[in-house]
Amino acid sequence: MSQANAPTQTSVHLTILTGASRGMGLAMARQLLDQGHHLLCLSRNENAELTAHAQACNGTLIQWCVDLADPARVRERLQNWLASQSTGHIASATLINNAGVIPTVGPLGQCPADELSNALRVGVEAPMQLTAGFLAATQVWVNAAWSGARKVLNISSGLGRRPMAAQAPYCAAKAGMDLFTRCCALEEAAKPNGAKLVSLAPGVIDTDMQIQLRGSDAAGFPDRQRFVDLKAHDQLTSPADAARAVLGWLDRADFGEEPIADVRDA
Repeated sequence: MSQANAPTQTSVHLTILTGASRGMGLAMARQLLDQGHHLLCLSRNENAELTAHAQACNGTLIQWCVDLADPARVRERLQNWLASQSTGHIASATLINNAGVIPTVGPLGQCPADELSNALRVGVEAPMQLTAGFLAATQVWVNAAWSGARKVLNISSGLGRRPMAAQAPYCAAKAGMDLFTRCCALEEAAKPNGAKLVSLAPGVIDTDMQIQLRGSDAAGFPDRQRFVDLKAHDQLTSPADAARAVLGWLDRADFGEEPIADVRDA
């Protein structure tokens, strides 16, 4: 674990972010630190660049090296950590479930069992477990008269809302993310000072995931050329621009009024 500490603040905006070691997650982490958020990152590996950035901007950063394919254990750790926090200086608490995995691209029958299990654990079970732990722990704060804002932002995908051949595990994970977000939003809406939840599609981003899709076997992935063309025609959003759009959505006054959203509908 690494930590960079800023001076004590009376109104801390606490953000928990998964998948922060690369791609849009890393871009979001950098931008959140620039905005003064106190940031807890949950990723497979610690990112030295992010540590250096936190030190340069005098930001507060904690990095946990965790395996989101073991989500119950990570949930327990997060819930216990939140329970140990003093809430007097916390103005808001936000969970961003960003991590995701695409297994071997191809027909479902050709997907290795371990990769399929990993994709579903990281892509849908981990966000559910972490959301459950976050909501439970911060509800204790609310019950103790804490009145800060609570938000959960789940990074979904257009592929959770329409099918694509050779993408069954990823589509299923994102569809599951959308639906559990809807369910939790209904639950929280019935509570005083309930949390706001949104499952947000961030558009098509120029990340390692796109490289994986373009490099897949066309025989098993009928839509491969589409992804090749997106890159060739410069139609991919940079991770930094995508991060700005996603974080901008998080700051909207109407965040949570519609639990399923797409940045391209802004």
